[in-house]
Amino acid sequence: ILRDQLNQNGINVSLGDVSSVMWIGGLSMLVGLLLAVFVFYRKPREYQNTYLDEKSIEILEKPSMQRKDFAVLLGAVVAFVVQLWAGSLPLGALCGIVLMVLLGGIQWGEIDEVMEEGFKMMAFIAFVMLVAAGFGAVLKETGAIQSLVHYVAALAGGKFGGALMMLLVGLLVTMGIGTSFGTIPIIAAIYCPLGLELGFSPAAIILLVGIAGALGDAGSPASDSTLGPTAGLNADKQHHHIWDTCVPTFLMYNIPLIIGGSIGAILL
Repeated sequence: ILRDQLNQNGINVSLGDVSSVMWIGGLSMLVGLLLAVFVFYRKPREYQNTYLDEKSIEILEKPSMQRKDFAVLLGAVVAFVVQLWAGSLPLGALCGIVLMVLLGGIQWGEIDEVMEEGFKMMAFIAFVMLVAAGFGAVLKETGAIQSLVHYVAALAGGKFGGALMMLLVGLLVTMGIGTSFGTIPIIAAIYCPLGLELGFSPAAIILLVGIAGALGDAGSPASDSTLGPTAGLNADKQHHHIWDTCVPTFLMYNIPLIIGGSIGAILL
């Protein structure tokens, strides 16, 4: 997605160019994760004793990995391998789900429900991407981007100020929508001409667009990156979505991302 959107906005890059610089964002998040685990959030949390219903106790007493779990895991691995080998996402997904059904990872009577939920999720992703791409196209066609680029470039006061401002704008945009892949078309439409105006290299623009997209995704209350952990950790009704998921994720991921992105954009 990042490569295609940069190419559409005048920055010709390959997938190798993207992977050669986005490790900086990954390293920044890894540093934040290590700081969270070993420094800032190392103290064990105290939970209140709550009564679980009989079904929950029965689930907890079972071994952690059942045959069904191994079947699902193997199906996911096969889907990934086939996708890379054949270069076809649909073929990989088909092989994965067939293997899950044959090995009992998905019961025959549950196939319709599993497929329906999958279609709902993918339809939502497609809808978000279409809306974001359409909004980015409107910005370009109306000429509003050029006015914004000239204004921000004059206000930035150099590369460091420009990089910091670009990352903060990306944070605000992505925080509102809660998805990185859906906001990259909007961010790329603004950042590509702005980055060129400020004198950033294509590698630096790749890093700025990628990290700007990741910033909001990591801390947005509406992101699957925060909703997923809360859904699991709140099984005992003692996990607060904002204070126990969003705030720690925002602090431990976004601050290192902003620092790493700003320094990396200047050095590239």
